[in-house]
Amino acid sequence: MFTQEDLLALANMKMPFGKYGGKVLMDLPEEYLLWFQKKGMPEGRLGMLLGLCLEIKINGLESILVPLRGKHYVVNE
Repeated sequence: MFTQEDLLALANMKMPFGKYGGKVLMDLPEEYLLWFQKKGMPEGRLGMLLGLCLEIKINGLESILVPLRGKHYVVNE
């Protein structure tokens, strides 16, 4: 299950490392998320958010995140 804070994080949090480090999670290419799914998602909240991002992209629901871009969110690690 995900929360409102998770959706805010997807729309605003930046990828902390890798090829797409610094890119907002919702802007990560689906192929990159599929690669993580195959190789293993990172542990913790980041992995959960990447998995959620992949599900949103697979189901064509990216538009639900657009209004959340630029909104304030709190990182709860």
